[in-house]
Amino acid sequence: MSNEWLWILFAIINFTLLLSVYRIFGKPGLFVWIGMSTVIANVQVVKTVELFGLNATLGNILYGTAFLATDILNEKYGKKDAQKAVWMGFTTLIVLTILMQMAILFTPGENDIAQSAFTTIFGVGARIAIGSLVAYIISQYFDVWLYARLKGMFSGSRTLWVRNNGSTMISQLLDSAIFCVIAFYGIYPIEVWLEIFLTTYIIKFIVAALDTPFLYIARRFKTEE
Repeated sequence: MSNEWLWILFAIINFTLLLSVYRIFGKPGLFVWIGMSTVIANVQVVKTVELFGLNATLGNILYGTAFLATDILNEKYGKKDAQKAVWMGFTTLIVLTILMQMAILFTPGENDIAQSAFTTIFGVGARIAIGSLVAYIISQYFDVWLYARLKGMFSGSRTLWVRNNGSTMISQLLDSAIFCVIAFYGIYPIEVWLEIFLTTYIIKFIVAALDTPFLYIARRFKTEE
């Protein structure tokens, strides 16, 4: 199976698992998913693959599901619950960063097999770590705010795709811009930096488009709060 078909299947599985967690556990499941997805996405982001002729990271799909989860919360439960979920995800990222940076500091035992893997996955530079945290909190908070504004302008099920795609695609652009500026600007020549920025956003744009049918499905769920 090619990377492209596997990536599409991977996206469907990610969104389906999110809906399953929401269907089973209701609103608390979305809070758990946002914390979990931000952690796993920051692990997956270390692996790069070629998709549609572009270099991309695997973390973009799972990271995109966090935006879908906040959109579901915003749509069905309101802006305050969505903002609470954003802060829960941000706190989870900070805790992960602190604990894993400390874990790397321990001198490994003679028979240890994990230190090199830990260092590869979690030993990111300060600029990348800061960029990830700042981009997450700003873009997610902006997504919640913009979704609420669009919900007021375009209410009803027929325009659900407008507020979903509008908020997520613009927020992902903001996320990509903030992260790439903090993490990579000045390190690479400007043309290389632009390529990294554009390819990152293109992949996130596709993910944002793919999640729309799943928001329509989630909107129909009758779940307990």
